[in-house]
Amino acid sequence: MSSKPYDPAEDGAEMSFREKMSYSDYLHLERVLDAQEPISDAHDELLFIIQHQTSELWMKLAIHEISSAIGAIRNDDPQPAFKMLSRVARIFEQLNNAWDVLRTMTPSEYTEFRASLGQSSGFQSYQYRAIEFLAGNRNPAMLGPHAHRPDVTEMLEGILARPSLYDEALMLLARRGFDIGEDAARTGWRDKRGENPKVLEAWREVYSAPGKHWELYELAEKLVDFEDYFRRWRFNHVTTVERVIGFKRGTGGTSGTAYLKKMLEVELFPELWRVRTVL
Repeated sequence: MSSKPYDPAEDGAEMSFREKMSYSDYLHLERVLDAQEPISDAHDELLFIIQHQTSELWMKLAIHEISSAIGAIRNDDPQPAFKMLSRVARIFEQLNNAWDVLRTMTPSEYTEFRASLGQSSGFQSYQYRAIEFLAGNRNPAMLGPHAHRPDVTEMLEGILARPSLYDEALMLLARRGFDIGEDAARTGWRDKRGENPKVLEAWREVYSAPGKHWELYELAEKLVDFEDYFRRWRFNHVTTVERVIGFKRGTGGTSGTAYLKKMLEVELFPELWRVRTVL
């Protein structure tokens, strides 16, 4: 066995990047790694910042995938959307795993820097708001925390002005010959839609004959898979907050755990959950 140190250059590895693009150049790592600026001297504040920043990066990818899936469904080409929605579900699996890391921070450790956060809160995440709006959970009142940012408000208003992911799925049902009742003539995309028995019946027909309606059946299951992971993320959010701050109010002024528990009741694709009962 040779005692000579291994030299990657001998295997052809590039070792000089004076005039070439390197890994850190491509990823702009200095910008990314310089973005963590703790305000306090608390050891765990860096964990708190990185957990939220990485979550926002995953959300950026989720927005990209959901928006692309909406476009594919709108163009009567749902198959690419299946891959995109599968990826969104995996993204939320990563977001769920992130709570496991944050939960290593104890209440005592969080108390050391919580006051430094001021009124900032995850409740104010405009990317999370965009994901909810894109999926179909539309509540214009939630634009309020972003009113100080005209650019963000314009972006969110743009999402509200167009059909959501679930709206596009329902319109695809209609184009495939299903009666979806009042949703077929719906144009008020800004407001959250109500449950529709005609839509429930349409999904029942799809689930009753998967082979006959395979694309619609697969789309439905991809939507349910997405919401399944989304619900788990919300649940993990609740349990993490309760574990760290109990029932204190959130830094952004919400009722904290009580508010988050209320959000657990929200359904993105209600008829797709009801159809299980009527099959």
